[in-house]
Amino acid sequence: MASTADFRNGMTIEFEGELFSITYFQHVKPGKGGAFVRTKLKNVLTGAVIERTFRAGEKVDEVRLVRRPVQYSYTDGQFYYFMDNETYEQIPLPAQTIGENQLVYLKENMVCEALTRDGEPISVEVPFFVELEVADTEPGVKGDTAQGGTKRAKLETGAVVQVPLFIDVGDVIKVDRRENKYLERVSS
Repeated sequence: MASTADFRNGMTIEFEGELFSITYFQHVKPGKGGAFVRTKLKNVLTGAVIERTFRAGEKVDEVRLVRRPVQYSYTDGQFYYFMDNETYEQIPLPAQTIGENQLVYLKENMVCEALTRDGEPISVEVPFFVELEVADTEPGVKGDTAQGGTKRAKLETGAVVQVPLFIDVGDVIKVDRRENKYLERVSS
């Protein structure tokens, strides 16, 4: 247990049955009435941010989360299997634990980061920047680049991003998966 005096940015607490990371806190002592702590809390699993006020000295459950590297192995349609890089243990996780927006960038043998609580994985994070091969796109037309146009490209994992006209099938590109945005061509 921790009190509001122990609050610090990045601290993870269990509040209302969910895990939250403290992104901002401010101790307030008004002229009359009791002191309190104003906070912004980010949900560890969903990323949603809420604002909450705690009375000074109020007790909360502090949670220790550990980040560990894991390598994606395969899926059997129901679970996605990751191998712990330290213990070589297979970790099965359902799709909702990983998140649909990350699954479209997940590639075999990709090293990801697992967030664990008491040794049990609660989520997996795919790297922010991924390098993937273009599987399908329209051919670029020579001389059609006056305005720096873009076109849709389907990547090897099924993700679709907008790319410059000079990108062709077989090119490997770097993508920022958080914004679903093309960054650069790695190789052609």
